[in-house]
Amino acid sequence: MKLVLVHLMLLGFSYVTSTYGPQHRAQMTGDILLGGLFPIHFGVASKDQDLAARPESTQCVRFNFRGFRWLQAMIFAIDEINNSSVLLPNITLGYRIFDTCNAVSKALEATLSFVAQNKIDSLNLDEFCNCTDHIPSTIAVVGAAGSAISTAVANLLGLFYIPQISYASSSRLLSNKNQYKSFMRTIPTDEYQATAMADIIEYFQWNWVIAVASDDDYGRPGIEKFEKEMEERDICIHLNELISQYFEDHEIQALADRIENSTAKVIVVFASGPDVEPLIKEMAKRNITDRTWLASEAWASSSLIAKPEYLDVVAGTIGFVLKAGHIPGFRQFLQQVQPKKDSHNEFVREFWEETFNCYLKDSVRLQECGSTSLRPWCSGEEDITSVETPYLDYTHLRISYNVYVAVYSIAHALQDILTCKPGHGLFANNSCADIKKMEAWQVLKQLRHLNYTNTIGERMHFGENADMAASYTIINWHRSGEHGSVVFEEVGHYKVQAKRGGKLSIDRTKILWNGYSSEASRPVSWRLLPLVLGVPFSNCSEDCEPGTRKGIIDSMPTCCFECTECSDGEYSNHRDASVCTKCPNNSWSNGNHTFCFLKEIEFLSWTEPFGIALTICAVLGVVLTAFVMGVFVKFCNTPIVKASNRELSYALLFSLICCFSSSLIFIGEPRDWTCRLRQPAFGISFVLCISCILVKTNRVLLVFEAKIPTSLHRKWWGLNLQFMLVFLFTFVQVMICVVWLYNAPPSSYRNHDIDEIIFITCNEGSVMALGFLIGYTCLLAAICFFFAFKSRKLPENFTEAKFITFSMLIFFIVWISFIPAYFSTYGKFVSAVEVIAILASSFGMLACIFFNKVYIILFKPSRNTIEEVRCSTAAHAFKVAAKATLKHSTASRKKSNSIGESCASTPSSSIDLKANGNDCDPTSGRHMPRVSFGSGTVTLSLSFEESRRSSLM
Repeated sequence: MKLVLVHLMLLGFSYVTSTYGPQHRAQMTGDILLGGLFPIHFGVASKDQDLAARPESTQCVRFNFRGFRWLQAMIFAIDEINNSSVLLPNITLGYRIFDTCNAVSKALEATLSFVAQNKIDSLNLDEFCNCTDHIPSTIAVVGAAGSAISTAVANLLGLFYIPQISYASSSRLLSNKNQYKSFMRTIPTDEYQATAMADIIEYFQWNWVIAVASDDDYGRPGIEKFEKEMEERDICIHLNELISQYFEDHEIQALADRIENSTAKVIVVFASGPDVEPLIKEMAKRNITDRTWLASEAWASSSLIAKPEYLDVVAGTIGFVLKAGHIPGFRQFLQQVQPKKDSHNEFVREFWEETFNCYLKDSVRLQECGSTSLRPWCSGEEDITSVETPYLDYTHLRISYNVYVAVYSIAHALQDILTCKPGHGLFANNSCADIKKMEAWQVLKQLRHLNYTNTIGERMHFGENADMAASYTIINWHRSGEHGSVVFEEVGHYKVQAKRGGKLSIDRTKILWNGYSSEASRPVSWRLLPLVLGVPFSNCSEDCEPGTRKGIIDSMPTCCFECTECSDGEYSNHRDASVCTKCPNNSWSNGNHTFCFLKEIEFLSWTEPFGIALTICAVLGVVLTAFVMGVFVKFCNTPIVKASNRELSYALLFSLICCFSSSLIFIGEPRDWTCRLRQPAFGISFVLCISCILVKTNRVLLVFEAKIPTSLHRKWWGLNLQFMLVFLFTFVQVMICVVWLYNAPPSSYRNHDIDEIIFITCNEGSVMALGFLIGYTCLLAAICFFFAFKSRKLPENFTEAKFITFSMLIFFIVWISFIPAYFSTYGKFVSAVEVIAILASSFGMLACIFFNKVYIILFKPSRNTIEEVRCSTAAHAFKVAAKATLKHSTASRKKSNSIGESCASTPSSSIDLKANGNDCDPTSGRHMPRVSFGSGTVTLSLSFEESRRSSLM
């Protein structure tokens, strides 16, 4: 039964083992065999298989000179190792290298040969057949180039733990070690490249780009990472397209239409050269030359695109390429290639025919074409250096160097196995692998722990995800003046391991935009880079000028905006500001909103005209009040002064001086102590003033209302009681102020709410307390007005009732007008309104109560006599008596008329009261008022003693 199974397996592998992969290969035997996968051709010929006959293998087309150079780098490295006496002595490395044709199917076809050979070796068939001459199993594979191809190959090689080291596959998906167990690479992952591209776009301040990616495992993950980086930087992608070399013409044309109609001028491409070529060809046909291309490393130096016929489209391209390395002796090795010498490399013959555009004798391609009319014959001994091809472009060895590093990494892993000492190995019980019987999984284990220094002193090791750390070189596609070809000029670097902000380094002076225009060499701020240095513009909207900000446009991406002028009090001092910055509290924006200037500080100053006018008025009030007090003091014994209750008049004049003086506290820069002093000073001064008026007016009214001034009146309305009442009324106001200052004391306050001005005002602390203060003052004024109005007809020399009434009316008008004015004004005008109210009400009381008396004292001394006072008092008494008699007579008449109509009618009588100056006795100087009843006249004479009269004053 076992024999049958063996025969079945041999039959199953018969096709594979007979050819060991595709027909064309580079192969050399050795003790240890390495596999290689390289894109010797750019693609395969598209052919519809109708399955009417057995399907034929697809044909590879379009020779890839750079891919052939990569293959030569592997062969060169193996030859160096085999000739080395230090590295793997007495062990020969062999190789089997296949062409992937940049197609997954061809790569898998070659990979099956690696896997099948390993499977045959694991069967141990020596006892059934003679297998000693079979090719040894492949212990490691170098390749492949494209990420999509490496993904397919890695899935197959990972089943058997055959180590795979790629030199050009950068897809970040391949870093998943759970899925790709045996995959390793000497190129950095695309995750870094996507970040680097985003940094480039941010550096040149582009925010409106087109993203194009190949429709495979290289392009899709790369552009996905790029999109995330764009979102973090608030940069918008206008179009996001997929592309492939196998697209139909109408698909390429539709993509070109969308790009041509787009307003974005920067195109970011994550694709390989064969995938990008159809699009570039279409763009060149349409002569679309106003685009800037940002190339990933897969096509940044592709010979398929860097052609003179495409240069009008792609000149000025900025690309990312791997850091170049140096391979000593590689140049001479490339120049020594010849078909006759390299019989083990079947690709050399095709390379020679493509280089010299000829056919060699016994050419397989000649047999396929069946004609020699298209190309001449060649001998195979032509000078390879006489023809310029990408094969000999060894000035910047990037992928070739990665191939070289991959081969040497495998060799050093084998060297570690060869020199391993028992007890220090990586395998079970610290054992070592046998170099003669080792398997692929043992080499994979050793590669994961590889750490060595190469010939140029660089430390080589695979990281956590089996990736080698590396950096990118940024190149710019220049137009060569001599041949019109492309020159890849290094313009910067991107260090993967550096910190953010220090990774990107660009020499802007070396960049040629569209292959012609160069940037200025003088230093300039990076914010002004697009304006000064001629960087292509690729933004959805024009940059906003200083003084404006970006405004959102409905249904448009955030990169599309309209420029909105900053609001008052805000500014922006640089271009393309996202938001306007609010000015500090003590500043305001200028007319263009480009900077802030310090606000002007305002308060009711002593030096401004308005403050000077109010100060003059207040001082004038104090002077006039002091003058009146001086007059009253000088003429203190005159009848008018005595009749005005001189003690209360002195107190009233003092309170008016305090009122005028309190207004001065409202002028000047408000400080905490002035804010806490001015309202209590004003409130207490006015309450003291009104209390004096109230007590004086009410006392006289009560005396005259009492028919005869009794001792009771004199007792309760003595001078001490009057001052006690004034004190009590004022004490209430003092207590209001004390409570106010204790609970919510006023303080100085800088009001920043007004444009361009800072008003220094007083924060009253409690508006309710201020209301109580003014309300209590108004309450006393209302009571005073009531008594003054009631006593308005008393003798003019005795009291100023009419003028007090007028003064209280003025007081009410002023303070009722003050309330809305106070709450409707702001800043220094609040203080000005209150000062005006204080001065107006103070002048009103001063003028109404005292100016008439001062006038009589100074200019009418004849009226300031005791007789004038007595006459006025008597006249008032008889007026009251006459009114009472008339009232009594009227009441009696009504009563007699009600007894009956038979009674005789009483003669009518009249009362005539004459109390003018002519009725006074001229000899005695007495006023003799007379009262007439009917036809008779009665003359009454009143004589008040000085002491009694004084008690009424």
